[in-house]
Amino acid sequence: MPKLKIGLYWAAACGGCDVSVLDLHEKILKVAEAADILFWPIALDFKEKDVEAMPDGHMDVCFFNGAVRNSENEHMAKLLRKKSKVLVAFGSCSYLGGVPGLANFYQREDVLRTVYCGSPSTPNEKKTIPQEKTTEKVGELKIPAFYAQVKTLAQVVPVEYFLPGCPPAVEQVWAAVEAIVTGKLPKPPAVVGASDKALCDECPRKKGEKKIKQFRSVADTIPDPEICLLEQGIICCGPATRAGCGYRCIKANMPCRGCYGPTPGVIDQGAKMLSAVASVIDSSDPDEVEKIVAGIPDPAGTFYRFSLPDSLLRGVRVEEAK
Repeated sequence: MPKLKIGLYWAAACGGCDVSVLDLHEKILKVAEAADILFWPIALDFKEKDVEAMPDGHMDVCFFNGAVRNSENEHMAKLLRKKSKVLVAFGSCSYLGGVPGLANFYQREDVLRTVYCGSPSTPNEKKTIPQEKTTEKVGELKIPAFYAQVKTLAQVVPVEYFLPGCPPAVEQVWAAVEAIVTGKLPKPPAVVGASDKALCDECPRKKGEKKIKQFRSVADTIPDPEICLLEQGIICCGPATRAGCGYRCIKANMPCRGCYGPTPGVIDQGAKMLSAVASVIDSSDPDEVEKIVAGIPDPAGTFYRFSLPDSLLRGVRVEEAK
């Protein structure tokens, strides 16, 4: 049986997805037995021209992690789509937009000013903002265009499979690799490496009737490790998030952040979580409800931490979103 030809690429993300592949440890040798890695810039010396030289559809599968934040990300997404038979949105950023997608709550200019002029660790007395084209003595210098909004991979090119997680759990990465090698993949498009159940369905914590009078942060309290975190007034995104991660955060006595994305049939993870929270508030008095809700730190950033670009909101309205 001929070996598979695979590629891996890192766009707008933190690098954790590539680390999750390395966390396969000795199993990565089994991957090498079954597949030839034709493109993985972070690990080996591959160039863009190497991909351009490939015939169309040459790679059997490409794992693309990271959102589309700039013109280089979009160019590589389209190039790798052209050169791959199967394209996998690997990790939350590629699948849903991820943490980089939270920038969609702000205008492009606001993001650039904050990063280059408002950061205390960035000396920039002239308040210089990067330009796509700059003329210097050596000639014209160009950098990728910084887009008005972050997009998911599927908003740029067709995608066969989505492997969620920030990063995907190692066991799920291996399960996805095995499915690809054996050809036991579901009909695309489909989410792989995750459950169709909500995380709450797999969470072993004790659950009773939820009646919340006050929301608390894990920074202000030590949660009871046996009781449902939401019942303790700690925002946990388990009701609106797919299972499949092995509830690692919960085991560490931390609430679910929602990185595995919405459960099947849910088109807006943040709205689903908002609905879950509203259903447990123990008051019918508008003033008291407002006070209770005010105790939720950064509601938009909490409920849409990983899924804003893929939500109904998408972000602030921009005149020319690229």
